[in-house]
Amino acid sequence: MATTDTKIKKPKAKAMGTAKVRKISVPSKKEKIARTNVRSGGKDDGKVVLRIRVRAYESKILDASVKQIMDTAMRYDAVIVGPVPLPTEIKKYTVNRSAFIYKNTREQFEIRVHKRLIDIINPNAKTIEALTNLSLPSGVEIDVKMM
Repeated sequence: MATTDTKIKKPKAKAMGTAKVRKISVPSKKEKIARTNVRSGGKDDGKVVLRIRVRAYESKILDASVKQIMDTAMRYDAVIVGPVPLPTEIKKYTVNRSAFIYKNTREQFEIRVHKRLIDIINPNAKTIEALTNLSLPSGVEIDVKMM
């Protein structure tokens, strides 16, 4: 067996006196509050958001009413975010088919509630007035919040 001489390079050790020391500054409470408000992006900027949550049993009627709301808001040059489809809420009910003898035979029914979310950023008075005068089909439930 032949052995070859290989040199292993060792890292050079730094002198102790040449290390740089950084001063760490701790921000005050006012600076922390200012930073969190800048990052959150909503509270101190003066933005008003009109959050509209629309619910219905039928998705076609819901989509038609959401389109009507968006067209009305776009007519008055509003900034719109959405519609965002929220998860469909499913309520299931199990019922016995017969009253007494055939206990194991059952029927299952379900109700699906479809939901959409629309945000209107900085709405003006005309936009809000037009949305309040809007007539939507029956079976459509609307929740409006100012944030």
